[in-house]
Amino acid sequence: YGHNAVAFFLTTPYLGLMYYFLPKAANRPVYSYRLSIIHFWALIFIYIWAGPHHLLYTALPDWAQSLGTVFSVMLIAPSWGGMLNGLLTLRGAWDKVREDVVLKFLVVAVTAYGMATFEGPMLSLKNVNAISHFTDWTIAHVHVGALGWNGFLTFGVLYWLIPKIFRTELYSQKWANWHFWIGTLGIVFYAVPMYWAGFMQSLAWKEFTPTGQLKYQFMETVEQMKPFFAMRGIGGTLYLLGAILMTVNLVKTIRKGVALNDEAAEAAPLPKTYAHHGSEHWHRWIERRPVQMLVLSLVVVAIGGLIEIVPTFMIKSNVPTISSVKPYTPLELQGRDIYVREGCYTCHSQMVRPFRSEVARYGEYSKAGEFIYDHPFQWGSKRTGPDLARVGGKYPDSWHFNHMYEPTSMSPGSIMPNYPWLFKNTIDTAITPAKIRAMQTLGVPYEEGYDKIANADLMKQADAIAASLAKDKIEVKSDKEIIALIAYLQRIGTDIKLEQKTAGN
Repeated sequence: YGHNAVAFFLTTPYLGLMYYFLPKAANRPVYSYRLSIIHFWALIFIYIWAGPHHLLYTALPDWAQSLGTVFSVMLIAPSWGGMLNGLLTLRGAWDKVREDVVLKFLVVAVTAYGMATFEGPMLSLKNVNAISHFTDWTIAHVHVGALGWNGFLTFGVLYWLIPKIFRTELYSQKWANWHFWIGTLGIVFYAVPMYWAGFMQSLAWKEFTPTGQLKYQFMETVEQMKPFFAMRGIGGTLYLLGAILMTVNLVKTIRKGVALNDEAAEAAPLPKTYAHHGSEHWHRWIERRPVQMLVLSLVVVAIGGLIEIVPTFMIKSNVPTISSVKPYTPLELQGRDIYVREGCYTCHSQMVRPFRSEVARYGEYSKAGEFIYDHPFQWGSKRTGPDLARVGGKYPDSWHFNHMYEPTSMSPGSIMPNYPWLFKNTIDTAITPAKIRAMQTLGVPYEEGYDKIANADLMKQADAIAASLAKDKIEVKSDKEIIALIAYLQRIGTDIKLEQKTAGN
């Protein structure tokens, strides 16, 4: 449900900025006040339901996936209503867009909002999501919104606001126009290669030879992506250069102006009593009562969250268990937290979807019961590197050791960085008891009092891994973080393999 951060940090606050600053910059009233009200309430009610659209074909219950899809498609209505409301506010003022750099930024921002909020619901359709998910297509989609909508709206607001605050003209209109075109090119050079890369990744991952074998190894697809990653770097650099140019421009604007710390009031004082008008819209009543509006907003937002989240805790069938799945050992728990700390989940997923191509490449598709003791789970949303859901036992301990020290030694062409500090840092065993108790609080069935003896088990397993490495002529102390990470990687997915082996017997 982290997707809702997009709604309540990157969408609704910025829509507030759009509805205030776009009419100010264009010197035109908002096209439709009523549409803006519908936009607000529909958005905060519907958006909270949309999070599961990033978890299609995963181990999430089907009913939650379907709800996410339905409400994501419904989001088109309020989102495009707001986008059109913004653009139609410029009616009669489009000639200003050619000359006013602020309006240029705002128009592109609103257009990017429309593009992103149409593409998002389309990506929530299962047949589209099957192609796009885990690829760079999602990266392109996100950055059209982040760079175009959030970035350009922020730039436009700053270009309008700073000269007003400091009672002066913008230092250089030419620099601002350069910023606009450099930033626009930056978005194009960033997003287009990522779209192309996403299509290529998905097609390559799913392609089979006439004999039924996967046509491409994962590393072959990584090699194909390198030119697109370079182009993305160029796009990001252009965008950053534009932002730096804006910063210099605004600093010079501030230096030549004088801050307006207090402005004389020009409006007549408001009466203490409010006279109600019979034809007044109901929303006026809420707008005059911020506390009630806040409470009502929280209620509207909470409805979707409660309906989607509560059943996953209260209905036992939504939390299936697998008898062979056991809690992590203390060493594996330490390794899992190192995995999270180093951000491994940003490049590696741990979720095999029920597709022929993924099962052939990674192994048995993932099931909800596998993750019952994962807090938080590491499903991921991007495959810059291969999925790791079945990596346990696939390689010897020495392979993981060498791979973390120098990735290209084990995977030629890899773009993964090395992690030399893992071979120097010592496992913080002082926090092992606290980790065990935290997991017990979350329902992981460690025995009562296990936190007091957990470190003894940790060192026993660590010594065994160090001894395994010594057989391959790798000398390393058993108290190093790399040992814990190897323990975790060697555990991932092995419970399911054990279940299959038991069933086979």
